[in-house]
Amino acid sequence: MANQQDEIVLNYIKEICGDIRSQYTIDPEEFVHYNIKRGLRNSDGTGVFAGVTRIGSVQGYQVTDGEPVPIEGKLYYRGIDINDIIQFHGAAGTFGYEEVAYLLLFGKLPTKQQLAQYNRMLTAARKLPDGFTADTILSLPGADIMNKLARCILTLYSFDAAADNLSVENVIRQSIELIGRVPVIIANAYAAKRHYFDGESLFIHVPQEDLSLAENFLHMLRKDNQYTPEEARLLDFMLILHAEHGGGNNSAFSCRSLSSVGADTYAALAAAVGSLKGPLHGGANVKVMELFTHIREHVADVRDQDEVYAYLGKILDKKVHDGSGKIYGLGHAVYTKSDPRTLLLKEFIRKLVQESGDSAAIVALAEDFALMEIIETQGIRAIHTWRNTRKVICANVDMYSGLVYRMLGIPDELFTPIFAAARMAGWCAHRIEELVSGDRIIRPAYRVVTQHVPYVPLEDRL
Repeated sequence: MANQQDEIVLNYIKEICGDIRSQYTIDPEEFVHYNIKRGLRNSDGTGVFAGVTRIGSVQGYQVTDGEPVPIEGKLYYRGIDINDIIQFHGAAGTFGYEEVAYLLLFGKLPTKQQLAQYNRMLTAARKLPDGFTADTILSLPGADIMNKLARCILTLYSFDAAADNLSVENVIRQSIELIGRVPVIIANAYAAKRHYFDGESLFIHVPQEDLSLAENFLHMLRKDNQYTPEEARLLDFMLILHAEHGGGNNSAFSCRSLSSVGADTYAALAAAVGSLKGPLHGGANVKVMELFTHIREHVADVRDQDEVYAYLGKILDKKVHDGSGKIYGLGHAVYTKSDPRTLLLKEFIRKLVQESGDSAAIVALAEDFALMEIIETQGIRAIHTWRNTRKVICANVDMYSGLVYRMLGIPDELFTPIFAAARMAGWCAHRIEELVSGDRIIRPAYRVVTQHVPYVPLEDRL
């Protein structure tokens, strides 16, 4: 009966939506005529300034004589080059994400004492409210972890006696709790998904004290709790790379937009999660690996660069893959010559392949890495040819992050949730900055292009 009713509703919707697209389609010339910045982007691809920030700096071009000139990409957290942070912790063999989260939230690097106290607060935050896992996660499991994460964040509102308190001190407290709790929620939500949707055994592990976020996540994710120090440091490396990316990216802007209206922390952060899920934002890491798998399955010789190039052309023509005409992982809103995060990832993978012997896993990684580099170079070549453009294009971080996650044995459906766990620190920092310095509701205008028409009484309508 339910299926029959659904069919009736669907047929009715199809009937009344016969010309629905015409009611929503706007001639692109309207945007040109009124000088509208589509996507809040200027005609040269640069972003329209919507505010100022002291949190993150994303640099991909410099303006010379009024024109954007491509440069090698740079990423700064509170003025500190991301390369310096990565190189220090890589050389020292230490975990850096907690330090980075502190830096983003408080605006400066912590002392040893401050970092120790901060870590104690994160450890306490990892304990979810009583009954939360059973009542919120297990009783209503979700097949999509990002959607489940957003619902869980909204539900945390009900467990916070000061949920609507917008004081900086209270929002800092909420931010620390979210940074600590989100990885636990993701691990538990994935355990529920595996059990209820994939038919696998259910296991949920309690987070441990005195472990970093990266260590705890691997501890909770794996059935036997086992991981190597190298694996944990690699995940920590990924978390650092994804912790912040300026106020203009869609998810951070979504968080700031909700913050500007006085919304509570949980609503603002759930909105950011929803934005990040999109395949043109954080969800691109999954789409890249889907594209990668598709090419491996449909190109006879993936080592033949011309053959890969020709197939990428078919993708751009919307003839194969998902019909979107997109080569996921290529291009960025700001970066031109290079994405610094991508360069760091490629350097790491290349070094790992060269220094780790010839085990089956390393050989497979080397082959995957070689194909991904071919997709990168030939994809840029194909875009220039098929789109008839000479625009400077680079691979973004999503092109190679999936390879690293797969190497860690992390399933594809957790790629974007891990991104969200890392970005929680950046989002919270942008929320606080908006609350302190925004002082005005974010409310851009839209030009109305409809004609005035008279109201027609019901009996006179055709």
